[in-house]
Amino acid sequence: MATINRRDFLQNSAAMAAALAGAGKFGQEALAYEAKKEKKGSANETLRVAVIGVRGRGGEHVHSLAGNFNCAVTTICDADEAMIGSSMRYVEKKQGKAPKFVKDLRHVMDDPAIDVVTTATPNHWHALISIWAMQAGKDVYVEKPVSHNVSEGRRIVEAARKYNRICQTGTQSRSSTGLQEAMRFLQSGKLGKVRVARGLCYKLRPSIGKVDHSQEVPSTVDYNLWCGPSPMKPLMRKHLHYDWHWIWDHGNGDLGNQGIHEMDKARWGLGVNELPRSVTSVGGRFGYVDDGQTANTQMCIYDYGDKQLVFEVRGLPSDALRGAKVGNIFHCDEGVLVIPNYSSAVVFDSNGKEIVRFNGGGNHFGNFVEAVRNRQSSHLHADILEGHLSSALCHLGNISYRLGTLEPFNKKTNALGDNKEAAETFARMEEHLKTNKVPLDSTSYHLGRKLMIDPKTESFVNDAEANAYLTREYRKPFVVPEKV
Repeated sequence: MATINRRDFLQNSAAMAAALAGAGKFGQEALAYEAKKEKKGSANETLRVAVIGVRGRGGEHVHSLAGNFNCAVTTICDADEAMIGSSMRYVEKKQGKAPKFVKDLRHVMDDPAIDVVTTATPNHWHALISIWAMQAGKDVYVEKPVSHNVSEGRRIVEAARKYNRICQTGTQSRSSTGLQEAMRFLQSGKLGKVRVARGLCYKLRPSIGKVDHSQEVPSTVDYNLWCGPSPMKPLMRKHLHYDWHWIWDHGNGDLGNQGIHEMDKARWGLGVNELPRSVTSVGGRFGYVDDGQTANTQMCIYDYGDKQLVFEVRGLPSDALRGAKVGNIFHCDEGVLVIPNYSSAVVFDSNGKEIVRFNGGGNHFGNFVEAVRNRQSSHLHADILEGHLSSALCHLGNISYRLGTLEPFNKKTNALGDNKEAAETFARMEEHLKTNKVPLDSTSYHLGRKLMIDPKTESFVNDAEANAYLTREYRKPFVVPEKV
């Protein structure tokens, strides 16, 4: 796996010094080693992989890479040693040798024998793992959302470009041949102009329960490492794992959990490669009272001038919309394109008659490994820049929501202005809540602040309070750098 411009890099001692200075405490030794050793990067060379975070999606990383594409999973890393058993056994069975286990991910960064790092940790760790790994000369596959806040995503992009690393985002729909064909059809103009891209996340999310005192952290967990960049607070929910998605310190709600896949496809279909002009989000956590903090019912409106992106989250039971529950609907001048899953799409004309279907899967990890070997980030189906822009949309929606005011449902307002799509979506949200026995007459929702955005600076216009949400205060020594 040859580093780009290795000969020039080695000949230029000043460049070497600068690179080492920027590599950070845990990457300097590994980056120096990477610059010195000879690696061919051919298809015959085994790529050595470390997987960080293997409880859920990380286990799929292990299964996808161990013994495949001439890769070897040599290291399993998790802050909870109780989570590693199945992955350790799988690798040993598949590769004939057990991988090494390390609890502290910083040891992964310091290991010069590791070529590739993949990570499926909680969201609050994604950026720092990616940046540290690339500073240490390793290529990265980072799960979605790639960041916990807007600024982090841009820092990962900067690191990938500065250190000439391959960095793939875990939005696997980008590798689906069926969706690639559907997007080409959509953008060909055969349905006319795309006016609205709608993302749907109608995925059941039951209550996570409610506790009245702090809970004991499992003895198998290094809680300091688990918290990492986030505040190390007492555990105030029943389950440490997974339910972090609904806690602001660690997760981003369903916008940043399941919804990021549909957000990414919506932006892909619109063909926009920057942040929108404005965002407004409304919603709440309805149907139960628990320790979750994020919305379980939410709608976001993103203004791109002559087109818009509308996103809907429903955590209570819901029927499909035009055949999709977790998917996308693209409203065009002369028809509609519906994506109901990760690998297929169906097109209807303006009269509702089916025109064409697209089907076909893909291998996202295979695409990543190919780009690692040929050193061409342009070959990635989901380069880190794509991941940053789509993840940022999720964060923008949540910022608007968190800065909102409580408004009663029974109070008729014109808060959404004359936006017909927003009004129609809000009305359907109300009906959805009524169907789930939510008493709207005595219930309030968060009416999010309308935030104006400067896409070039990726910041809010004249709103210091909103801009404070673009980053966070990091717990030392787990600090995402302001400048890479």
